[in-house]
Amino acid sequence: MTFKNIALDPAIHKALEQCGFTDPTPVQIEAIPEILLGSDIRISAQTGTGKTAAFLLPALHKLTTPSSNRGLGPRILILVPTRELALQIAAEALRFSKYLQRIRTICIYGGAPYPPQYRDLSRPHDILVATPGRLIDHLERRKVNLSRVEMLVLDEADRMLDMGFKEPVELIASATPSSRQTILLSATLYGNVATLSKRLMKNSKEIAITPTKVNHDNIEQKLCFVDDIHHKYRLLDHLLNDPSINQAIIFTATKRLADGLVDQLKDQGHNSAALHGDMNQRQRTKTITRMRRGEIKILVATDVAARGIDVQSISHIINFDLPDNKEDYVHRIGRTGRAGNTGVAVSFAAHKERYLVSQIERFTGQSITPHVVPGLEPTHKPANKAQAPQNRGNRNFRSKGSFSGKKSFRRRSF
Repeated sequence: MTFKNIALDPAIHKALEQCGFTDPTPVQIEAIPEILLGSDIRISAQTGTGKTAAFLLPALHKLTTPSSNRGLGPRILILVPTRELALQIAAEALRFSKYLQRIRTICIYGGAPYPPQYRDLSRPHDILVATPGRLIDHLERRKVNLSRVEMLVLDEADRMLDMGFKEPVELIASATPSSRQTILLSATLYGNVATLSKRLMKNSKEIAITPTKVNHDNIEQKLCFVDDIHHKYRLLDHLLNDPSINQAIIFTATKRLADGLVDQLKDQGHNSAALHGDMNQRQRTKTITRMRRGEIKILVATDVAARGIDVQSISHIINFDLPDNKEDYVHRIGRTGRAGNTGVAVSFAAHKERYLVSQIERFTGQSITPHVVPGLEPTHKPANKAQAPQNRGNRNFRSKGSFSGKKSFRRRSF
């Protein structure tokens, strides 16, 4: 099956052809025809499956028919959890609508100045991509009108709920017409996501393309047990001297450690930069652009970078701190091994974090191979990774924003 077999406007087919897209992915094959029929759809799909085009293409096709409801508000509203994902989807919308006349997309997110967003919202537009918090601000200021919305898309709904956006999402939905079509996309359709879909959708259909457990067969997953923070620094120093690293992302638990670690890496001669929520949008966009251009080799990031970043040249992921959320582990390592490439994901884990490792392994259905660096063996070698610690809250050397000086991160040979 090719895109030519799907009844989309010729201008959309022209854009797809120019982009080099000929064969739709499984989620696109199943979702696009259903969305074109006007059904409410719940889609379980992971990052990298083509889900963005699965809802954008039929949304753009809908816009080829003039609206009977005149006004300045959007006809398509897309809610996403992060600024990076909002910018990525808006860019895709512009690309796919290149040959459609008078289709305008705007992007609204937190961390950016209000006046330019006021100007965008005051002008005619068809697609609005927004993060919930900033859109609520504009609703309260009466700067946005959602009465023309024909399609509401909730992308990465599970992530939005994890970030505490349940009430904002429901409030935004209540400001749209009840006759709207609703599309919900999530890694899982259970629990809070199922509850939300029941509240916002009517006779919805479910499309499950990938299981919750995603096998990253093209990513080599390694586990290094560590004794303390100093042991982490020595292991990291060793790993970063690997000549096979093209580009890498190092994930930390805190913004403060990310900044401190970048300072140390620069002192060691590594081309590195930080990415976290304390940076304004201009700084974050510039950093991601430099990463894509190859100007940055090592990105040290908090989980703000775990989703919405698609840099195909990332060869290694290093979990300096394990995530508390097993889903975040999947999204972190998914930043490598993109577009059919292979990748390496290395995770540091303390003796008391064995239960996190076990949770991740159960969630993914894959074992993470223990790895020992000669000369940097851990003092404690857990015989049973599945054994839970007596006190899960005592992860006393996990990064909390403080770290020892540069002497603990000096270069050594192996």
